[in-house]
Amino acid sequence: MAKLTMTTFLTLDGVMQAPGGPTEDTSGSFTLGGWVAPYAEQKFGDFMVEVFARAGAFLLGRKTYEIFASYWPRQTEEDNPIAASLNKLPKYVASRTLEKATWQGSTVIRDVGREVSRLKNELGAAELQVHGSGGLGQTLLETDLIDELNLLVFPVVLGRGKRLFASGTIPTAFALERSRTTSNGVVISTLRRIGRPTFGTIGEPG
Repeated sequence: MAKLTMTTFLTLDGVMQAPGGPTEDTSGSFTLGGWVAPYAEQKFGDFMVEVFARAGAFLLGRKTYEIFASYWPRQTEEDNPIAASLNKLPKYVASRTLEKATWQGSTVIRDVGREVSRLKNELGAAELQVHGSGGLGQTLLETDLIDELNLLVFPVVLGRGKRLFASGTIPTAFALERSRTTSNGVVISTLRRIGRPTFGTIGEPG
């Protein structure tokens, strides 16, 4: 069965909206886009290349798909491993309203729970990757379909914007698999889902 991983850029206060540029996602009158750019450096880039090298297919929300589809098909350099993965591998777009996905290798899926479960069974040992896609991430967390999170937390607070772990997120426990920190303070953590949280009182026997 395929492992479903989600890779997301977050601020210290959990915002994930428009990391790549000022006009990437201005919904909700968001004007603080592009907050990743000052922190992009070698270790950050190396990690992203590692992630995309493991991909067997991609699962994207509609907004992230549209952002990617407007940029990556034009990146045709043979030495760009991220572009090569995105342009060549299958892409599944979770949307109830998108009529057709025109980026080569793209398929629209409607029923996330049923279709993603099927994909995980069909892809074998491949890694099914989600990038960005906050709304889709919420749905996948609710249905226990995410196996692993790659969270890149940037040392900046924005105070507003879309959040991955918004109010109503299903309580979930994770185990830290590995962690690294870039030269300018980006904390990159890989966390494996282990089930529901447990609770207790500090100082009392467990």
